Amino acid sequence: MTGARIGADVGGTFTDIVIEGADGRLHSTKVLTTHDAPERGILEGITQAAGDAGIDLADVTQVIHGTTLATNALIERRGAATALVTTEGFRDVIETRTESRFEQYDLNIVLPTPLVERHDRLVVSERLNARGEELIPFDEPGAQAVIEEIATRGYEAVAVGFLHSYRNPRHEQRFRELLAARLPDVAVSISSEVSPQMREYERFNTVCANAYIQPLMASYLIRLRDQLRDRGVTCPLHLIHSGGGLIDVDTAVAFPVRLVESGPAGGAIFAADLGRRYGRDRVLSYDMGGTTAKICLIDDFTPQTTTTFEVDRTARFKKGSGMAISIPVIDMIEIGAGGGSIARVDRLGQIRIGPRSAGSEPGPAAYDRGGSEPTVTDANVELGRLHPDTFGAADITLSPERARDAVAHTIGAPLGMDAHVAAAGVTEVVDENMANAARVHAVENGKDLAGYSMIAFGGAAPLHAARLIDKLALTELIVPPGAGVGSAIGFLRAPFSYEAVRSFYTTTEKFDVEGANTVLTELAEEAQAFVSAGTDAETTVLRQVAMRYKGQGWEIPVTIDAAPFDELAAEGLANAFTKAYVEFFGRAIDDVVIEAVSWSVRVASITATPESIELTTTHAGEAAPTGTRSIYDPTLGVDVESGIVQRATLRPGDLVSGPAVVVEPQTTTVLASHHQAVAQADGSLLITRETDR
Repeated sequence: MTGARIGADVGGTFTDIVIEGADGRLHSTKVLTTHDAPERGILEGITQAAGDAGIDLADVTQVIHGTTLATNALIERRGAATALVTTEGFRDVIETRTESRFEQYDLNIVLPTPLVERHDRLVVSERLNARGEELIPFDEPGAQAVIEEIATRGYEAVAVGFLHSYRNPRHEQRFRELLAARLPDVAVSISSEVSPQMREYERFNTVCANAYIQPLMASYLIRLRDQLRDRGVTCPLHLIHSGGGLIDVDTAVAFPVRLVESGPAGGAIFAADLGRRYGRDRVLSYDMGGTTAKICLIDDFTPQTTTTFEVDRTARFKKGSGMAISIPVIDMIEIGAGGGSIARVDRLGQIRIGPRSAGSEPGPAAYDRGGSEPTVTDANVELGRLHPDTFGAADITLSPERARDAVAHTIGAPLGMDAHVAAAGVTEVVDENMANAARVHAVENGKDLAGYSMIAFGGAAPLHAARLIDKLALTELIVPPGAGVGSAIGFLRAPFSYEAVRSFYTTTEKFDVEGANTVLTELAEEAQAFVSAGTDAETTVLRQVAMRYKGQGWEIPVTIDAAPFDELAAEGLANAFTKAYVEFFGRAIDDVVIEAVSWSVRVASITATPESIELTTTHAGEAAPTGTRSIYDPTLGVDVESGIVQRATLRPGDLVSGPAVVVEPQTTTVLASHHQAVAQADGSLLITRETDR
């Protein structure tokens, strides 16, 4: 067998491996993530899955990897010793931030700690204006003195962020040349390459993040590539980036900050591909793993993207409470609500979930690997949703006793309730947290969730998804085949792509035709070069410009035509912006100048159109359960005897009526008494509900 492809997704708790054979069949496995050396878990999983599938690793033609390693390094602050070199007078930009307050009336507000402390921030005399024109010449002797200080202090990485370098990178490039001549082994990131966008706080913070994780990610990726070769995998290793496309290892090593949301991006690609297959043009993607839950809105089979997002928000759902990163990324909301998220009781006697996670070491108490704190998984075990007889992880035997003890001691005892009631409280809180996150995400994007279909995947999502569609008043839930490893499957559906972004200011009143055309041409060449490094396939080009009314602080994306601009372009852009603005906010504003701020070009390889599959609620008859067990039904508030159905035995048209659990090796789907599922031709489950519940 030749032509096999591998998707490897390293999460906080499990590492998911999917192998797609030359015949298109998928073979998958889950192994516990090895945090001390993530590549060890990947190699173990690949060897196991390939052995089960009878695939020779020498026949693999592509390995695609997504990882939370970059994100975790930023959150846990375990990157390289990093210095920030910036324009004199702007040393404290990453600490003063934008001076906005995510809690307007909190007198004791604590802002997130900057990634680079003040004593590690150095300055050089130089200055450009907003047009990129030199106001203060670059001080080479001063720069040499700063470089000597960097050498003395022993920094492993250096981030360079000068004022307005997105318009003119010459000073940043010169500093890099001087540094490389003196300290060739120090990793250097310059903001004009990492994030050439206006707003110095976001740009400086992004280049700091890139430099901070660069040595760690470079070491890891090169180590993984070499060890794959040692196992006989000689094909290229590619990474999925935050925007949902593939890049090669060299690009990932140069710009590791683009990997910060790589795993979740694969999940969004998976859901978008399924939406196209099923003819669902409005999809709510719900991905819940062991550590986090991710929610993404997908319209017209395309995940929405943005150029700014936040990592490690200290206040739940609050914009401004996290670490700002300005790179192209699939727009989603992520909360600490995974199966391994730890539950506790706060000072007000309220149940709180996450963001701390038990991860894979020691894991939930039910895993019997040394964990003692109660997690969402432990609550699901206590409520009968997960059971040792049907839990799919081969190397884990669930312990209901340890799960019960953990929930009873930490949640039940402080609240004066037994373990069962406490576990029901934990699951209701986590479900409401996720539902609220979906509501917030929809409102922030000007969307109404009515009419959306939910696609649930990840090891824990099918356990909670039916309850979520109740809370969100959705009428349809799809649990696809391979749901437990959905993000890894998504890696195999992703195109080679790269989005180049640059700030260039002009207005529709005095539109700079030549400048806009030059920027778009250069961005297209940059993006095409990155894509061509990975594939020679035919590509598509998407051009967008971020626009706003004069006086506004933020922009909205506007898609623009491929043709070069001419003297009539301003009117066309104004009309396109007005239409987009009305879609976002319901009305336009008359007689206000419209500004174009940042431009982006995304080049992507063309992928095959998936085969269409018609979903139906028509059923041929009831599926026969293999047994029953008592499971808590949140809509009734009591335990009910529920059927146990093996997913592998379902045939197209089989009906599963709730209350029931549909079990499979990598996840479990829970149906309450008012839910029903119909097996589809491709093996997916189409779940609907009685709307009067």
